[in-house]
Amino acid sequence: MILVGLTGSIAMGKSTVAGMMRALGAPVFDADAAVHDIYRSEEAALVEAAFPGVVVDGVVDRARLGARVVGDPEAMRRLEAIVHPAVGARRSRFLEAARLAGVRAAILDIPLLFETGGERKVDVVLVVSAPPQVQRARALARPGADAARFEALLARQTPDVEKRRRAHFVIDTGGSMEESRRQAEDFLRAVVGMERQTHA
Repeated sequence: MILVGLTGSIAMGKSTVAGMMRALGAPVFDADAAVHDIYRSEEAALVEAAFPGVVVDGVVDRARLGARVVGDPEAMRRLEAIVHPAVGARRSRFLEAARLAGVRAAILDIPLLFETGGERKVDVVLVVSAPPQVQRARALARPGADAARFEALLARQTPDVEKRRRAHFVIDTGGSMEESRRQAEDFLRAVVGMERQTHA
């Protein structure tokens, strides 16, 4: 089974491409969704123990948590020590299920793939990209968005040009949805072909 690391900067269309991969039959593990699940599960109690007052009605309040950890590296490390193993356990269960199902390629949707060194744990890196002006327009069209927050997020992410350089494949979402879908189909065909060669 080929492990694909799917990543892309803010407003590049990564979630849209992940949805296309699912529709094409490839299992996708969503790291962000796993964190949301952790914040709603019994593991929320671990977050509350580390940061008293952030859980409301059994669910981690992300705004309250953010106020406690953003800009505080030590607090962020404490949070990551709780969240990363829990995400890892969910990812392991996902991969085991994919192997048992005999799938040829599994997609790991990881927004901060390069920033966390995750590219070393996958076989293929797929980067979703778009022209800067398209990215900016999409980001600023989101509810509650503003230019300063967008620039701050960009500054914390590996630059798109660097992601493209380090990728094995790039899907450009600057065109139509149909063009993006065709690229997703081409990518999956190529990966399945690689898997067949690997196990020939």
